[in-house]
Amino acid sequence: MDEHLENALDLAARLIVESTYVVALTGAGLSVESGIPTFRGEGGLWTRIGEPSMTGYQEFLADPVGYMRKQRELESGPERSHFRAAIERAVPNEGHYALAELETIGVLRMIITQNVDDLHIVAGSRRVTEIHGNRTKMRCIGCEERWTRRQFEEMHEGRPDCPECGAVVKSDTVMFGEPIPRSVLVRCFAETERCDCIIVAGTSATVYPAASFPETVKAYGGLLIEANPDDTPLTPLADVTLRSSTARSLPTLVERVRALRRA
Repeated sequence: MDEHLENALDLAARLIVESTYVVALTGAGLSVESGIPTFRGEGGLWTRIGEPSMTGYQEFLADPVGYMRKQRELESGPERSHFRAAIERAVPNEGHYALAELETIGVLRMIITQNVDDLHIVAGSRRVTEIHGNRTKMRCIGCEERWTRRQFEEMHEGRPDCPECGAVVKSDTVMFGEPIPRSVLVRCFAETERCDCIIVAGTSATVYPAASFPETVKAYGGLLIEANPDDTPLTPLADVTLRSSTARSLPTLVERVRALRRA
């Protein structure tokens, strides 16, 4: 480990220990070492096949059953099939487990993740807000009740309406053109306002509103720790940058946080 990264880890650990409300914002880069390709950037799914239509949600609302049938046909293509297989066999990596450990020892208060892969939950994190949803769940677009796919199928025999309010139920994953559920946004903004130190891990920081949360923390006088192998638009705002893979830097960061708390 080079000297610059060593010093950055020491500083980051000290800033975390001295803070009172630490939140993490995570993105696709955190799951790359679990074998899940990113969507954007070099080699990303959407870089290769193009981004989904921005009117997808409106098309879904017009004909939910027909839209889902069409999506199943599209997902049978080789590129999408490869991505789906990768996400289905993925398991958490050291970065996911490190954030779960930070929560366990009482340091990390919330993870706001842009990922839909469920890996934070599988790794043991419990305080997780999934701003773009969770691929393993279903959600009512009316009352925002959520179920696992199996729960909903067993309970409702495949019908697409909510047993609570009668509105349409869809995959919890937020579609292009679909508003982020209000309850999720309220939670994100509340956590951001309480946060005095945010760890930004594995995100390109180009998708809003998620990219605005670190900016808000800084505007309120908080600290920003960036863990990412590459520069992002947030790099100039960072108080310390861990320029390494998150699977490498985050476990070491946890070790140093533990050491400072014992001292």
